[in-house]
Amino acid sequence: MSSTPSQRPIRRETLLAIGLACALGLLLAAYVWGKRSTPAPAAAGPLEKLIIATNTEYIGACPVIAARDRGYFAAQGIQAQVQSHSSGKASLNAVLQGRADFATVADLALALAILNEQPISIVTTIFRTEKDHGIVGRKDHAVLSPASLKGKRIGVTLGTSGHFTLDVFLNRQRLRSSEVTMVNYRPEELGAALDKGEVDAIAGWEPFLKQNAASLGGNAVTFYGDEVYESIYNIAGMRAFVTEHPRTVTRLLRALAEGARFCSEQVDEASRLVAPAVKTSETELRAAWPAYRFGIDLDQGLILALEDESRWAIKNKFSNRSDIPNYLDHIYLDGMVEVKPGNVSIIH
Repeated sequence: MSSTPSQRPIRRETLLAIGLACALGLLLAAYVWGKRSTPAPAAAGPLEKLIIATNTEYIGACPVIAARDRGYFAAQGIQAQVQSHSSGKASLNAVLQGRADFATVADLALALAILNEQPISIVTTIFRTEKDHGIVGRKDHAVLSPASLKGKRIGVTLGTSGHFTLDVFLNRQRLRSSEVTMVNYRPEELGAALDKGEVDAIAGWEPFLKQNAASLGGNAVTFYGDEVYESIYNIAGMRAFVTEHPRTVTRLLRALAEGARFCSEQVDEASRLVAPAVKTSETELRAAWPAYRFGIDLDQGLILALEDESRWAIKNKFSNRSDIPNYLDHIYLDGMVEVKPGNVSIIH
């Protein structure tokens, strides 16, 4: 009987210890999740205004949209204005004309700008995919297979990644560019040209491809440029602005890293966030998401792609130059080396 009183306090202490451990565990879990899902407190002082030109209808803009809408820019002391354009080329032109501070832009438009002596600096890549460029054709115009493109009129925006992909795609089919007629349109005009039958097919990128194919219904045939072109989507600005504002670049990169992480890890939320802008259903976006790679990096593959595209541009007389630029001179490494040094594989 003497053991009974001593057992009761032990049970209370044990239960108390277990309860305390559980409470601490819950608090720790909440803290860790909060650190992952909630932006850090906003930097002290007024927010720095930055204008970022981007194609908001393109899935590659997800890190920018997420950084704006989820407060990652504000957490880094940035008041970001997202300026909408129909292509990376148009976004880059906004920077060149002083209407924006940074642009989201694919590698080809950067290669052309640098070939033509524009003082551009690339600060990071934010997105990659191999399945967002291709061709949509009209079956009633006898476009039934890639080989049937021979002799056809193809709408394309000259000097863009759509043009480059079309050229490489034709080459894979053992067709010369001269064996088709390329008709130049702005990206937003391609769908109407195809609908009206002004052209037999169009070459471009998502979300225009799916939209244009849907408009034709059963009369559409689509050829994707898998293994033909990897879209490398980047952030670039004028060299003078980038080098004179290193802290701004660092804060921009930190915000974009969070935006890219959100787009990569939170697929349901990210697809819900961008679906209205890209004019694609959440279901279709989630199905396509495995082909999308979000994250900030500076990879040696970017240099190789720029050099390949330079050779293509010189051959097609998009520049008066005959030599390949040293693209390392147009890549700003300091920001990424500070923010994500493990994601920098460019030889320098």
